[in-house]
Amino acid sequence: MKAVFKNGGKQYIVQEGDVVYLEKLANEVGDTVTFDEVLMLDSKVGNPYVKGASVKGKVLKHGKQKKIRVYKYKQKSRSNRLTQGHRQPYTKVEITKIG
Repeated sequence: MKAVFKNGGKQYIVQEGDVVYLEKLANEVGDTVTFDEVLMLDSKVGNPYVKGASVKGKVLKHGKQKKIRVYKYKQKSRSNRLTQGHRQPYTKVEITKIG
């Protein structure tokens, strides 16, 4: 059984047993998370959400993604050169039940 759910402004297509990297959640490691904003369940499409459907998962770990470099530069101006780094936090979730 496949489902499409919404979290953090993004949509994820999953099935039971999948491991998904989501935007950081406030839950602790080992907690169960329920996502109620299910957009599609198999071929059943909701308007906007499927009533009574939910996706449950288990939080495996929290972490940060690989660092990216952001370089800002303005031509013909020596003072406006700026290098920044950014690491996006994530939560690793294993999908346990779709129903």
